[in-house]
Amino acid sequence: MIPIAKYTTAARFYDVVSAEYPVYAAGRTLGIEMFGLAPGSQVLDLGCGTGLNFSRLQRIIGPRGRIIGVDRSPDMLAQARRRAERHSWANVVLLEADATTLVPHEVADQITSSGAAPHSDAALATYTLSLMADWESAWANMLHLVKPGAVMGVVDMQKPSGLFTAMTPLARAACWLGGSDIDAHPWTAVERDCFEVRAAAARGEHLQIRVGNRPGSRLQPPR
Repeated sequence: MIPIAKYTTAARFYDVVSAEYPVYAAGRTLGIEMFGLAPGSQVLDLGCGTGLNFSRLQRIIGPRGRIIGVDRSPDMLAQARRRAERHSWANVVLLEADATTLVPHEVADQITSSGAAPHSDAALATYTLSLMADWESAWANMLHLVKPGAVMGVVDMQKPSGLFTAMTPLARAACWLGGSDIDAHPWTAVERDCFEVRAAAARGEHLQIRVGNRPGSRLQPPR
């Protein structure tokens, strides 16, 4: 996992320097559209960063819904909080926690204390799991913080293909600057652990989107 100091330094400028709007916004848009969320849904945004998913989610879930944003960087959360306050989004709950080491029932208690439901209707991780050396633990924690049958989504990166193969050095450089492992392929967890999996890609296959539904059976708590 990359040092938290890196995002502490970049938090105020992250939205500008992250190539969000020319490249990575496309993956967020596709992923959230594929969720098929209903108004009033509660969504867990794991590794929410500065809140770049919030506006897209708000347009779908509306004021009766909730966004539970979790991030380990207090500086990124501060930017997310400013975003929510600027738009008067009173339905955003922000929690500081490391996705790989958090204790699900403790986080669920924190969510409940905010007035939200302990388990969400959906969860997504956009360009975050590939930042984590132990992304499988973060994925397991996502599964424990949603309801049976909840919609699960992962948006992340791989090397471009086809006509876009020539862009691979730029993609690798962007991942290196952000601290992501371009070969992590964390969306495979959705394919492995969910049913009714939907797939999409963008920007020459560089952006990979997988959305599916969590199994309905009760999961064993992590040890």
